[in-house]
Amino acid sequence: MCADGVLPTVVTMTKSRAAIPAILLIGCLSLAGCSAVGSAGSGSSGSSGPSIGAGTHSSGIAPMPPGVSSKVAVGSGTIAATTPTADRAVVITGTVTITAADPLSAATTASSLVEAAGGRVDGRTETAAANGDPGSATLVLRIPATKLSDTIDALKKLGRADQVQLASADVTRQTQDLDARITAARTTIARLLQLESTATDTTNLIVIETAIGDRQGELESMEAQQRGLADQIAMSTITLALRSPAAAPAIKPADFWSGLGTGWSGFVAFWATVLVALGVLIPWLVLAAAATATTLLTRRSIRRRRRGATAPAPIG
Repeated sequence: MCADGVLPTVVTMTKSRAAIPAILLIGCLSLAGCSAVGSAGSGSSGSSGPSIGAGTHSSGIAPMPPGVSSKVAVGSGTIAATTPTADRAVVITGTVTITAADPLSAATTASSLVEAAGGRVDGRTETAAANGDPGSATLVLRIPATKLSDTIDALKKLGRADQVQLASADVTRQTQDLDARITAARTTIARLLQLESTATDTTNLIVIETAIGDRQGELESMEAQQRGLADQIAMSTITLALRSPAAAPAIKPADFWSGLGTGWSGFVAFWATVLVALGVLIPWLVLAAAATATTLLTRRSIRRRRRGATAPAPIG
């Protein structure tokens, strides 16, 4: 792969004997660059870590926040793995599900908490309140890895934390391999630039400039990957789901007192629903009562008139 950018040029230019010295020298530089990559990344070729989609900068290697690794927490129970060492490059992702009385207000508070920690909100979806449901919200949060634990603890206070799930991916070898490839590419470009400054033959210059352009394109692509992966290491991605108590699954009581609390909540909810229904029906009941009373009074009045009309005249 290292010499692929030069081989097409070599094939097209071999007909010119004047270009042979330059071609041979460029080939040597390409092989030297490949050797540099192999020696620097030999320790990482066997396992380059999971593919996260973008590369990293060596200065972007951030340690795992204290106490955070790969863990799943449901309710009050927590399963945690060993905390990684500080010299590892780790990408942390996860989801947090919280039941809040007012999910939309909690979403605004969550955004403020993340921004105060130096993070940002990359995505926000809200469902408006309707039919008594206070709505819901889903946020995609980017939180500094060094402040992840404290920020999640603050988010849990927005309501009842039903689920906290974090996963860490070690990309240390991937970052080391990418750094080695970038170093080798820069070295090759520097040597080609030196060769270009001393070349006098036009054919040689064309071959060298083509090789420089190919190497420069590869270098820019790797540097873009490096910056992207550095951002994923420094900023953890957390999806926060905020839902209302009505949308949350029912929690089964585990003992007598929790069962009593559940029964009392159901009792209160039942009568609250009855009161709401009465509040809705009272205007209609009043209207129906008024209509019924009017109908009865009208009928009585009509009957009295009929009786008065049919009554026999008194005998004088």
